[in-house]
Amino acid sequence: MAANIQVFPKRLPLITAGIFLGLGLGGFVDGILLHQIFQWHHMLSSIRPLTTDTNTDVNMVWDGLFHALDWVLTVIGVTLLWRAGGRADVPWLSQTFGGSLLIGAGLFNLVEGVINHQILGIHHVKPGPNQLAWDIGFLALGGLFVVIGWIMIHQERNYGEQSS
Repeated sequence: MAANIQVFPKRLPLITAGIFLGLGLGGFVDGILLHQIFQWHHMLSSIRPLTTDTNTDVNMVWDGLFHALDWVLTVIGVTLLWRAGGRADVPWLSQTFGGSLLIGAGLFNLVEGVINHQILGIHHVKPGPNQLAWDIGFLALGGLFVVIGWIMIHQERNYGEQSS
């Protein structure tokens, strides 16, 4: 039991850094892929459709603010990772870090999907006849990322406890 208590806190700085990086990178993937490359939606496209130049400009500004938030989350993650790297007591475990990234990216999908798609309705993943299915798929993918990330961290923790 004492091993359980001691192993997790040593990895917590690495996990926290990975979650913040996952949040930021998950936001960048969403913004770059869905907003810019596929152009399925923009931040306010459900309430300010791209039917006028003014609405397009407003959506571009809000997409930029969204990317600025992603950048801040990524910088926080890099800073936390740098600090964790300076600590001799933090184990550098690839599976723990990868699982943390997945948790962060999954949390991004869940939070952004629930707030922006469902509660506020400011945009949907892919507007149109099947928009609810796309929104649910986005949430399901986020949930899957969180579960897989948690399993990865949990399995590596168990491995580390057995070998201590």
